[in-house]
Amino acid sequence: MPLGTLDRTPPPFFKQGPSALSKLMFFSALALFLMVADLRFKITQPIRAAVATVLYPVQWLALQPVRAAQYGGGYFTALSQARTSEEAARQKLATQSLRASQVEQLALENSRLRKLLDLREQAALTGQAAQVLYDAPDPYTRKVIIDKGLLQGVALGSPVVDESGVLGQVTRVHPLVSEVTLVIDRELAIPVLNTRTGARSVAFGEPTTHGGGLELRFMGSNSDVQQGDLLTTSGVDGVYPPGLPVAKIDRIERRAESAFARIYCTPQAQVNSAFHVMVVKPLSGEKLPSAAAEPVAVKKGAGK
Repeated sequence: MPLGTLDRTPPPFFKQGPSALSKLMFFSALALFLMVADLRFKITQPIRAAVATVLYPVQWLALQPVRAAQYGGGYFTALSQARTSEEAARQKLATQSLRASQVEQLALENSRLRKLLDLREQAALTGQAAQVLYDAPDPYTRKVIIDKGLLQGVALGSPVVDESGVLGQVTRVHPLVSEVTLVIDRELAIPVLNTRTGARSVAFGEPTTHGGGLELRFMGSNSDVQQGDLLTTSGVDGVYPPGLPVAKIDRIERRAESAFARIYCTPQAQVNSAFHVMVVKPLSGEKLPSAAAEPVAVKKGAGK
């Protein structure tokens, strides 16, 4: 009998189980339920922490050949860059040596003015050094993974800076590693201060602009902003210490049909090549001086 005439369908009296469409609908509903439950109740957070702890040695071993290749291939490029950096450092040192002669006098005047105005001293920054391991695997976000976690005292929401400025903020903490959302991520916003005018605003991440930048939103078309203005952290959010460099204004678009200007900024930190960073303790975790003593002193003075 030719093979083409054989019926390969199973006999109808054998139980076949649920159909493929039923399985698809069941597992789709289960996946949707797990996503909603994880978003609302964080049920998979312990599982993620355990998996991240177990996979950390494997990730470290897998990164060693890549790092060896990077170090070997970039030796001659780093040598040329080191010579250029040395010349720039010499020029910068010569400039700073001229300013150093005025530091002591300015510090003395600043101390006297603060005592005269009865202003409290700025809180000292505390932090710890960390190293960037790799970029986060999510292609729709701009995040990196650092080698410090909950066991090293890293707190959720801690600002992360490099030698040039604010790099981002810790948005997820595991026992051995932490996830840092970069300033150019669209979900991150930083209160900033224009050092030239003193105007406060908020900088939002703009990952699609020139490979990654920031944007000042809700700024009027007649706002006093100029190309090259330096933006620093204002400190009003209680997270970022004031005075840390964030970005410089790169481009301003004023449109007649819109009441707001489009202001694009270039981050000061090396968001695409940062390696050594500093995790700073948030201001909300610092012990600020109590302001309850002032009303008591006023009442005592009034009684006199």
